[in-house]
Amino acid sequence: MAAGKDLEIGDGKAKKKKLLIIIAAAVILAVGAVVAVLMMSGGSSEPAPAEAGAETAAAVDPNALAAKGTALYVSMPRPFIFNVPGASKDRLVQIKVQLLVRGSNNEETAKVHIPLIESTLLRNFSTSNAEELITVEGKENLKKKALRDVQEALTGVAGSEVVEEVLFTGFVMQ
Repeated sequence: MAAGKDLEIGDGKAKKKKLLIIIAAAVILAVGAVVAVLMMSGGSSEPAPAEAGAETAAAVDPNALAAKGTALYVSMPRPFIFNVPGASKDRLVQIKVQLLVRGSNNEETAKVHIPLIESTLLRNFSTSNAEELITVEGKENLKKKALRDVQEALTGVAGSEVVEEVLFTGFVMQ
């Protein structure tokens, strides 16, 4: 009978030890989660001082971007695939595009007008040629022209530019 009592006492201690380990692990996870949240939030409510010589709108007015709204990205549902003429032969180009917008209102407006944006971008892309698209400058010029055209089209139907930037997230030319 003494052996049976020893087993019960041993099981009780083992259960208490496991329970303490589980509680300690839960406390460590909770503390880790709180630390992670504090680190993600930035930890400081004061805006960072602007660097000398910075020419961005945020440096001029730190609240300018905050007033515009958070940056959101609207993906075009499918990549643009089109032919462009080249010196020796025509080339096939595929461009994946995302639009940078500010605020949920502009995001919703852009989503509503995706067919107009797609049409405008495709018309814009099809006017380029292979020699332009080979260079970095040519791609940048294409992005700038695409942004102007999209903003003009959206201003006509939505009353504002809506899109802040046209981003190429994929670019293949064969």
